[in-house]
Amino acid sequence: MALLTKSKYLTGLQCSKYLWITFNDKSKIPPADAATQFIFDQGHEVGNFAKKLYPEGIDVPYNDFRDSIVRTQALLSERKPLFEASISAENLYSRVDILNPVDGDEWDIVEVKSSTQVKDVNILDVAFQKYCCENFGLKIRKCYLAHLNNEYVKQGDIDVNGLFTIEDISKQVDTVYGEIAGKVGEILKTIDQKKCPEISIGMHCLEPYECPLKEQCWSFLPERSIFNLYWLGKKKKFELLEQGCKIIEDIPIHYKLTDKQRIQKQAIQQNDTYIDQGEIQGFLQTLQYPAYYLDFETFSPSIPLYDGTRPYQRIVFQYSLHIVKEENGEVEHLSFLADGSSDPRLEFLVSLKAAIGDKGGVVVFNQAFEEGVLNELAATFPEHEGWIRNVIGRMVDLLDPFRAFHYYHPDQNGSASLKSVLPALTGQSYEGMNIQQGDEASRIFVNTFLKGRSLKGREEIRKDLEDYCCLDTQAMIDIVAKLKEICC
Repeated sequence: MALLTKSKYLTGLQCSKYLWITFNDKSKIPPADAATQFIFDQGHEVGNFAKKLYPEGIDVPYNDFRDSIVRTQALLSERKPLFEASISAENLYSRVDILNPVDGDEWDIVEVKSSTQVKDVNILDVAFQKYCCENFGLKIRKCYLAHLNNEYVKQGDIDVNGLFTIEDISKQVDTVYGEIAGKVGEILKTIDQKKCPEISIGMHCLEPYECPLKEQCWSFLPERSIFNLYWLGKKKKFELLEQGCKIIEDIPIHYKLTDKQRIQKQAIQQNDTYIDQGEIQGFLQTLQYPAYYLDFETFSPSIPLYDGTRPYQRIVFQYSLHIVKEENGEVEHLSFLADGSSDPRLEFLVSLKAAIGDKGGVVVFNQAFEEGVLNELAATFPEHEGWIRNVIGRMVDLLDPFRAFHYYHPDQNGSASLKSVLPALTGQSYEGMNIQQGDEASRIFVNTFLKGRSLKGREEIRKDLEDYCCLDTQAMIDIVAKLKEICC
């Protein structure tokens, strides 16, 4: 009979097709990509810090699950906190982040998460652990979730008691505990089926985690499917699919759409670009010269690295700046990229202030991001607050005409992002670049310059990061030039 682990149990709750494939056709499951692995790494780092909450704790060695079970059984008699205890009962198996001894012969389960709040899936996760422990014969008193405290501010060495919030989730666990035996039975039956279950796509493909089989299961959808309809809720999209609508043109005339959704549908039906020349001309008139085309890159460590920062606070490490001193004039490029040896924020600010000064327009794409980061910097470095307020007041958001659908090309597929607008409007793209996304740039910077994990040379990585960020601001210049060509 199959061994049902905690992760497989949660998989079974999410999708029986995915569950069956994990046991019977593993070759279909793609390996974890770099972004997923980065999340795993952050989780491991948070877990290691959580161990410091229990200084007398013992790590249960893990060579293979059978050896770990034997070692756990041997260590239980010591009545000390156990980290990664392996518990097996019949065909169930779970590793417990922290198994803490209390009140004579009882134990508490402490699950550690790198999130900043309790999620529904965490309750299901811990309930399964409790079920395994109690079927093994342990008496479980309470269940807790230790998650990051997003109000904790680092000052000096990490204070683990301040870093974590420990919530008693015993009552929530009890509400789902009684369902586990029945669900385990259903899951084991699914695993033993000779054929893979036929499951239609649905919300379970996305929640509580995006399924790694999504690309395979969704491959029947055409490129311009209803799932690319702008700002329509996921549940409504699945409802349309159930009604037989696969592509946006299939949406019935009587179906209520927003103005932007109607523009998208019309552009696809006519296979033509929608352009509101008056609105775009009005936007272009807001550009002031000299014009500073600006883009930031940030990383957000789960464990704060620098004094005055919180978990997941955005830390700027790079900017690209294209300067156009007068309309249609020559373009100058300046940039900054931290070396990773220390907190880069003040050096970033000083460099940017020298480059931008206090006059001229500052063009960004998605002002909320840059403005938010600058506001955090103003709070940390009040001596620069006046200049930061000046910069924010000079900002023009190039996202605005696209978010408002004053320009919409069918190839944008319902997105107003820079990565969608650039190829649709100019024919250029990030294809072929070594770095193509902001989260990828953040991850590579952290792994290369903060943790030294890169397999490639640091200078090559620096060039890749600079090329990527440079294209972000060059793209804005090219987009503005194309809008002028179309509308002026």
